[in-house]
Amino acid sequence: MSTEANETARTAALKFADALASSYRAQLGERLIGAYVIGSLAHGGFSHRYSDIDVALITEFALDTTTLTTLHGLAPECDATLSQKLSVFWSDRGFTAGRFPPLDRIDYLDRALVLTERERVLPVRPTLDEIHVYLSGAPFANWTENARRFAGMSALAPGDHKLFIRTLLYPARLVYSWSTGLMGSNDDAVAFTCEHPPPGMNTDILTRALTHRQAAADPDELFPARRILSDQVKSCFKVIAASRSDILRFALSQPTK
Repeated sequence: MSTEANETARTAALKFADALASSYRAQLGERLIGAYVIGSLAHGGFSHRYSDIDVALITEFALDTTTLTTLHGLAPECDATLSQKLSVFWSDRGFTAGRFPPLDRIDYLDRALVLTERERVLPVRPTLDEIHVYLSGAPFANWTENARRFAGMSALAPGDHKLFIRTLLYPARLVYSWSTGLMGSNDDAVAFTCEHPPPGMNTDILTRALTHRQAAADPDELFPARRILSDQVKSCFKVIAASRSDILRFALSQPTK
């Protein structure tokens, strides 16, 4: 039943994204170079309960705050419910502004589905060093904060279900992207990490969390695993620390802005 529900939801999400792209095109005109679907909606593993709808926009010039606000308001007009799942990435032609992190640029390069396009603009592919710098920054800090918060909880609120599943699965996503330089599905990430587990990594909870995600199941029975999260943080920190000198050397070699 979950597979059928996920496929039905994926079809609806693609229809929503297509309608949204038409609205973006009408609003931006020639400023819009292309609109794309990325993430699990594009490369597989879409969950009707746990997935976002990731849309990427490439425009001639950086979008100002007023334009972004206008675009944000178009989503509920297409579908008020699905708009709550929407996550928009954007950049200008030169990929010098906007919100388009390195791994999402790789996802765009490798697996994007075209919604509308008048020209294919290709950014320089992020290097593994760039991905390491990115992953060891805000993504790792945010995940660590969430892991510690969940570890200290006595009960799991329904509003935290999605974030809890993501927090349990993030070590696999980190290990996969850190090792391969790719943006893959949760299925890809868990399979890779189970095959190449770093020291101290609990892979059982990764497979259990993935099963719950695939089935769109409540994660309450996984809540006792919150005690494992501190060890998962330590394991991931060791992965990062092993390359810390390379990260520092690369960061120092970059020109200041």
